[in-house]
Amino acid sequence: MPMKVLDATISTFEGVLEKFRSEGANNKANLILFLADKDPSTNLSWCPDCVRAEPVIYKKLEESSDNVVLLRAYVGDRPTWRNPHHPWRTDSRFKLKGVPTLIRWEDGGVKARLEDHEAHLEHKVNTLLSEN
Repeated sequence: MPMKVLDATISTFEGVLEKFRSEGANNKANLILFLADKDPSTNLSWCPDCVRAEPVIYKKLEESSDNVVLLRAYVGDRPTWRNPHHPWRTDSRFKLKGVPTLIRWEDGGVKARLEDHEAHLEHKVNTLLSEN
């Protein structure tokens, strides 16, 4: 599957999002996956929901034959994410409530999303990928 992955942190997000948007018309699906940072001591995310959802999401994307771009946006460590004034919690484009959150981005905005409690469900990921 022709999948392209872009990675961004809070500090690099706007620049990476601009590249993501400029190439968006060439893809069947443009997705943003908001994730918790990895814990350096374990090399796993500090967020158990992210650990559970990531393999499911990547598997479904790899099974797709469509051109897909995935922008992985890392929210930071636990204290950074827990701040109620976190930039992606307050950003009117995203209004994040939890991680992981998988967003289908079309025409400059959010078309559909899977919240933290459903991002690990294969049938939900399939539905998000197949939306027109």
